[in-house]
Amino acid sequence: MSGVTRDDIRAAVGAGMITEAQAASLLALSDNRRGLRQHLSGLDEPFELFRGFNEIFIVVGLSILYMGWLGLTGLSLFEITNIGYVATLTYAALSAGAVALLARYFTLKRRMVAPSIALAIFFAISSGQFGMGLGWMLRTDLPATLTLSAGVATLLLCAYYWIFRVPFAMALIACGVFATSFGLVTLGGSIPTDPRDLFLLTAEGPFAVLTMVLGLVGLVVAMGFDMSDPHRLTRRAASGFWLHVIAAPAIVNTVALTLFDTGTLPAQLILIAFVLAIALFAITIDRRSFLVSGVGYIVALALTVMEGAAFLSILMLGFVLVILGAQWEVIRRTIMNTLPGFPGKTRLPPWDMLTAEEPAP
Repeated sequence: MSGVTRDDIRAAVGAGMITEAQAASLLALSDNRRGLRQHLSGLDEPFELFRGFNEIFIVVGLSILYMGWLGLTGLSLFEITNIGYVATLTYAALSAGAVALLARYFTLKRRMVAPSIALAIFFAISSGQFGMGLGWMLRTDLPATLTLSAGVATLLLCAYYWIFRVPFAMALIACGVFATSFGLVTLGGSIPTDPRDLFLLTAEGPFAVLTMVLGLVGLVVAMGFDMSDPHRLTRRAASGFWLHVIAAPAIVNTVALTLFDTGTLPAQLILIAFVLAIALFAITIDRRSFLVSGVGYIVALALTVMEGAAFLSILMLGFVLVILGAQWEVIRRTIMNTLPGFPGKTRLPPWDMLTAEEPAP
């Protein structure tokens, strides 16, 4: 294993040279030869937006190409009357097909990260445009057309993910599920009067409850990805990461905004307990992304609601986050060794050699 890093092994798994089970065995053997894991930096969350400036250069080119196509055809997510639904459906289908062909090269063959993310976004836009064309063809009103557009885009993105396995597509799918669900509720007669209604449990309407439920569903799916790849060698772990990024704000924002809006001392104490519980949960599942997504919104809420008194709290919160980041592996190992056994504990990312469990082939 001398000279071979975990990133090399992840690349070998992604290229199909070895299986995940074989990769896990190699990692376990290497760790065993070195003794117990005293430094677990190699188990950090895999997160990449680009690999080198060439990918950024390609993304710029793809973006200009796509914008030129939109300008040439007159496609839009919000206005289709200028070209008619037949042209909209045709151009949108051509756009999605062209994006898929580009993804076949940049994603499946070249395995580029940033171009794959950009192409997934372009495919989502083209799919939404196709849904808009369907809505106009069926002569539905604007709310129904937007809901149909979101639903069509979500379904097509599921197919896109199944074919190309782009982890970022899971974030787009989650956003599509949220948009479609909110659209269906709106069609039922419930209309939010304030953006806070989407997160405020005490507000009228089912939107905050729906946000919470969808966030929990997203969390369950994300945990399914994580527990199927505890060593985080494949794109399943990266897919789980993006789902956590979407699910965490939906859960944390709903609870935090409701407690902040209450404004009582018991509510503030409950909020502190909730933040601590979120931190413990994030450490347990080894997902910094879950904690960051939640804490970021709490900072924004503190600035908005607590006004001048917020800065001391933000200072203390920042101090705690720095300590967590610097000693994450040590803190997690201590917590995991202290926690009693619970279902799925051994399927979480390993915290020492005794918990490393090879995935099933």
